Amino acid sequence: EVPVDEGAAVVHRIRITLTSRNVKNLEKVCADLKKGALDKKLDVRGPVRLPTKKLKITTRKAPSGEGTNTWDRFEMRIHKRLIDLHAPSEVVKQITSISIEPGVEVDVTINDR
Repeated sequence: EVPVDEGAAVVHRIRITLTSRNVKNLEKVCADLKKGALDKKLDVRGPVRLPTKKLKITTRKAPSGEGTNTWDRFEMRIHKRLIDLHAPSEVVKQITSISIEPGVEVDVTINDR
Protein backbone atom coordinates (compact mmCIF):
# COMPACT_ATOMS: atom_id res chain seq x y z
CA GLU A 1 0.00 0.00 0.00
CA VAL A 2 1.15 3.50 -0.87
CA PRO A 3 0.36 6.15 1.77
CA VAL A 4 -1.69 9.04 0.44
CA ASP A 5 -0.08 12.44 0.99
CA GLU A 6 -2.64 14.56 2.88
CA GLY A 7 -0.66 17.80 2.47
CA ALA A 8 -0.89 18.04 -1.33
CA ALA A 9 -4.37 19.01 -2.49
CA VAL A 10 -5.54 17.81 -5.89
CA VAL A 11 -5.76 20.73 -8.34
CA HIS A 12 -8.98 20.71 -10.36
CA ARG A 13 -10.01 22.58 -13.48
CA ILE A 14 -13.06 24.50 -12.35
CA ARG A 15 -15.50 26.43 -14.51
CA ILE A 16 -17.80 28.97 -12.87
CA THR A 17 -20.79 29.97 -14.99
CA LEU A 18 -22.64 33.14 -14.00
CA THR A 19 -26.02 34.09 -15.50
CA SER A 20 -28.19 37.12 -14.79
CA ARG A 21 -30.64 39.58 -16.27
CA ASN A 22 -28.85 42.49 -14.58
CA VAL A 23 -25.44 43.30 -16.11
CA LYS A 24 -24.26 45.52 -13.25
CA ASN A 25 -24.80 42.84 -10.59
CA LEU A 26 -23.24 40.19 -12.86
CA GLU A 27 -20.09 42.23 -13.47
CA LYS A 28 -19.77 42.98 -9.73
CA VAL A 29 -19.90 39.26 -8.84
CA CYS A 30 -17.37 38.48 -11.62
CA ALA A 31 -14.99 41.13 -10.31
CA ASP A 32 -15.32 39.86 -6.72
CA LEU A 33 -14.68 36.24 -7.76
CA LYS A 34 -11.67 37.18 -9.86
CA LYS A 35 -10.24 39.39 -7.12
CA GLY A 36 -10.65 36.61 -4.54
CA ALA A 37 -8.96 34.10 -6.84
CA LEU A 38 -6.05 36.43 -7.61
CA ASP A 39 -5.59 37.13 -3.87
CA LYS A 40 -5.06 33.38 -3.39
CA LYS A 41 -2.60 33.39 -6.36
CA LEU A 42 -4.66 31.04 -8.54
CA ASP A 43 -4.54 30.65 -12.31
CA VAL A 44 -7.65 32.54 -13.55
CA ARG A 45 -9.09 32.84 -17.06
CA GLY A 46 -11.95 35.18 -17.75
CA PRO A 47 -14.54 36.47 -17.27
CA VAL A 48 -15.45 35.41 -20.82
CA ARG A 49 -18.54 37.23 -22.04
CA LEU A 50 -20.87 34.88 -23.91
CA PRO A 51 -23.49 36.20 -26.37
CA THR A 52 -26.58 37.70 -24.73
CA LYS A 53 -29.77 35.70 -25.18
CA LYS A 54 -32.75 37.86 -26.11
CA LEU A 55 -36.06 36.21 -25.26
CA LYS A 56 -38.79 38.06 -27.16
CA ILE A 57 -42.57 37.94 -26.83
CA THR A 58 -44.87 39.90 -29.14
CA THR A 59 -48.50 40.12 -28.02
CA ARG A 60 -51.65 42.08 -28.89
CA LYS A 61 -52.45 45.01 -26.60
CA ALA A 62 -56.21 44.58 -26.94
CA PRO A 63 -57.47 41.60 -24.91
CA SER A 64 -60.62 41.08 -26.98
CA GLY A 65 -59.14 41.20 -30.46
CA GLU A 66 -61.34 44.21 -31.33
CA GLY A 67 -60.01 47.60 -32.35
CA THR A 68 -56.74 48.69 -33.90
CA ASN A 69 -54.05 46.03 -34.30
CA THR A 70 -51.54 47.35 -31.76
CA TRP A 71 -48.78 45.14 -30.45
CA ASP A 72 -46.58 45.05 -27.35
CA ARG A 73 -43.03 43.76 -27.78
CA PHE A 74 -41.39 42.47 -24.59
CA GLU A 75 -37.78 41.39 -24.34
CA MET A 76 -35.78 39.71 -21.59
CA ARG A 77 -32.01 39.72 -21.94
CA ILE A 78 -29.96 36.99 -20.27
CA HIS A 79 -26.26 37.73 -19.85
CA LYS A 80 -23.70 34.98 -19.24
CA ARG A 81 -20.07 34.95 -18.07
CA LEU A 82 -17.51 32.13 -17.72
CA ILE A 83 -14.56 32.07 -15.30
CA ASP A 84 -12.02 29.22 -15.42
CA LEU A 85 -9.83 28.39 -12.41
CA HIS A 86 -7.08 25.88 -11.61
CA ALA A 87 -7.47 25.26 -7.88
CA PRO A 88 -8.21 22.71 -5.17
CA SER A 89 -11.92 22.34 -4.38
CA GLU A 90 -11.49 23.61 -0.78
CA VAL A 91 -10.11 26.92 -2.07
CA VAL A 92 -13.01 27.26 -4.52
CA LYS A 93 -15.47 26.87 -1.63
CA GLN A 94 -13.77 29.79 0.11
CA ILE A 95 -13.82 31.95 -3.02
CA THR A 96 -17.47 31.25 -3.88
CA SER A 97 -18.60 31.95 -0.30
CA ILE A 98 -18.61 35.70 -1.07
CA SER A 99 -21.91 37.56 -0.97
CA ILE A 100 -23.58 37.05 -4.34
CA GLU A 101 -25.80 39.81 -5.67
CA PRO A 102 -29.53 39.10 -6.01
CA GLY A 103 -30.56 37.80 -9.42
CA VAL A 104 -27.17 36.25 -10.26
CA GLU A 105 -27.06 32.46 -10.66
CA VAL A 106 -23.73 30.73 -10.03
CA ASP A 107 -22.99 27.26 -11.43
CA VAL A 108 -19.71 25.53 -10.54
CA THR A 109 -18.52 22.53 -12.59
CA ILE A 110 -15.31 20.55 -12.04
CA ASN A 111 -13.37 18.98 -14.93
CA ASP A 112 -10.51 16.56 -14.36
CA ARG A 113 -8.75 16.11 -17.68
